[in-house]
Amino acid sequence: MVTFFEASLDTISVHHVGNPTNNEFYALSDKPLELKDEVIPTLLMQYFLKPFEKANEVYHLMHSSGDLNLNEIHHFATQVFEDKSKFHEVSEQITKYLHGVSNHPNIKTGELYIVYFNKVQIEGNPLDAIGIFKSENKETYLKVYPEEGGFGVDYEENAININKLDKGVLIFNIEKENGFKVVVIDKTNTNQEAAVYWKDNFLQLKIRNDSFNQTSNTLGIYKNFVTQKLDDEFEMSKADKIDLLNRSMKYFKEKDTFDIDEFADEVIGNEKAIESFKNFKSQYEQEFDSPISDTFEISDNAVKKQARVYKSVLKLDKNFHIYIHGDKELIEKGFDDGRAMNYYKVYFKEEN
Repeated sequence: MVTFFEASLDTISVHHVGNPTNNEFYALSDKPLELKDEVIPTLLMQYFLKPFEKANEVYHLMHSSGDLNLNEIHHFATQVFEDKSKFHEVSEQITKYLHGVSNHPNIKTGELYIVYFNKVQIEGNPLDAIGIFKSENKETYLKVYPEEGGFGVDYEENAININKLDKGVLIFNIEKENGFKVVVIDKTNTNQEAAVYWKDNFLQLKIRNDSFNQTSNTLGIYKNFVTQKLDDEFEMSKADKIDLLNRSMKYFKEKDTFDIDEFADEVIGNEKAIESFKNFKSQYEQEFDSPISDTFEISDNAVKKQARVYKSVLKLDKNFHIYIHGDKELIEKGFDDGRAMNYYKVYFKEEN
């Protein structure tokens, strides 16, 4: 989704953000950072951009009122994209704004890096981008060096691991009227109340309703329908549920385009269950204000991601796990009166 083999780091400003709830302030630098060492830009590019290579979800900046002009980050990004000479001044405003929304006691202090990049690719399109990154966690590193015919050991505290970006966002100079294209990283704050401040309070993001998200959402809705809703209306074994999940995954892997009526006929097959699934999908769309088209192009990346959480394992007490990948007609469930226990009978031709 995001690549940076052609990218270059244009300008970077570094500031510090404290937590106002804990009476901590922000500290602003006077000017952009001067990168005199040729190695440092390369390390910074790896630190800032490499985590986004696996980012599939694309967002837009938005505002709860519906007026995009009220989104502060959209306003700041627009200023910089229209006049890059304002970069450092705007970076100071971004720092002050982040400080203002960091109002949960569990939010950590840290350095804030605002960066202007050239030719970062998103969806194959090389674009200028503004990056905002926050480092919150520091580590201690050992340094081993030659000394008097042997080696000496030293250490450095409060250092940053360039392979562990805590928080980051890339705002691409495209689709300004829709809130720009945005990708985001947030790997800290397991506390839910503290975690929302980066995506929800600071950036105010809305996920883009593209093929990736429509594919991912549809698979997620169907999985929840099978595992949570079907029991309310039908009597089904776990093996039958796994079969329904396997058939849906097979459909998405083999088809290029999703069609809800075709999917319903080929995968679900039962008219009452089809109606129930469509109602379940409609309820999700209304609850999360996220409409899903009845037909859309299937995203292979979304299918691969969802396949990791689709369960095809039948767990029997603590003794056995049965992996069901194919024809459910080759497995039968029964009850043994003598042992007063359930059993499964499995048919196969060869033992590998």
